[in-house]
Amino acid sequence: MFKRNNHGYFAAIVLAVFLLSLLAVYASSAQAKEMKLSARSATLYQPDTNTFLYSKNADARLHMASTTKIMTALVTLEQARELDEVIEIDPRAVGTEGSSAYLKEGDKVTVRELLYALMLQSANDAAVALACYIGGSIESFAALMNERAAALGLENTHFDNPHGLDSKEHYTTARDLALITAEAMRHEQFTEICSTYRKTLTTGERTRTYTNHNKLLRSYDGAVGVKTGFTDESGRCLVGAAERDGLKFITVTLDAPSDWADHKALFDYGFERLECISLASVYEYSYDVTLLDKIPKTVRVSNTSELYKVLEKGDHTVKEYVHLPRFISKKVKIGEKLGYVEFMLDGEMAGRVDLIATEEAIPEKEAFKDKIIRWLFG
Repeated sequence: MFKRNNHGYFAAIVLAVFLLSLLAVYASSAQAKEMKLSARSATLYQPDTNTFLYSKNADARLHMASTTKIMTALVTLEQARELDEVIEIDPRAVGTEGSSAYLKEGDKVTVRELLYALMLQSANDAAVALACYIGGSIESFAALMNERAAALGLENTHFDNPHGLDSKEHYTTARDLALITAEAMRHEQFTEICSTYRKTLTTGERTRTYTNHNKLLRSYDGAVGVKTGFTDESGRCLVGAAERDGLKFITVTLDAPSDWADHKALFDYGFERLECISLASVYEYSYDVTLLDKIPKTVRVSNTSELYKVLEKGDHTVKEYVHLPRFISKKVKIGEKLGYVEFMLDGEMAGRVDLIATEEAIPEKEAFKDKIIRWLFG
């Protein structure tokens, strides 16, 4: 909950609120320590604020099995010419060890279908097919994966293949994997694919149905993905994502015997403590600015962007300050910035939204008196 208030607080009230917030932080930290997870490594990440709310051995380098395919999908989405492009399956993809889409040499399949096979059915042959299509070979595609990891500033991640089968040179951390997932989820196609429970696709005469292995999609309210993984050496690996009321979390567990329960506990921990509040929705702030002319008229301005903040649950005070000239005496173009609204949240700057002209206005030739007024009041 939050309220807008233009009155200051007494010092004693401010101090009391500060002390209560400290107690809440200590209580939250204590509860985090009491959370019992089966995972060898785990983390809870809030991407909008770039905050890790919970970590357990989050920087330990471990195998990640098929959660590797999150990066495979990211590189493909960024490198592919067209998702509906039909490609011919490379013989190197056929018969790849592990989970499979049972691709055959010469099959005609779209890139989109391979991505669904990759993320829902965790098909290793689809991973190799995409690697050969994008990079020309598994080795070259792995180099692209490592370049992308380096661009994200990840120092504890290295890829040796696109599918996640165990290799000494193939590892990541729970923290790095959360950041990779956040980057992938910037792509709408990625989120659409990994949040799909079942998908039937037809290319030519070939029709296949893929079913998502991620049980969170059916068992946790707000779940939107992301990827399961398992090998004998890595153990059970899982990356999850859930969103409610504009608040999103990414969860990662590596080597977790009870991964489904671990992720539900992590999500609950996040949703119980944080909330997303809207400071400005699109067009919430609209004003008429007077245009100096022989016949006075106005120009409509509005905020065309939204602003929200993620913060601890509780009562919050928002103050907004509108910065806008009383009048203008120049030509105004649609989309031109004429002012802004800034927001203070609990006494601290929280951001601002620009006020944009939603119409064009052209004043007639300026009279001398108007020039004087403009010179005096700007």
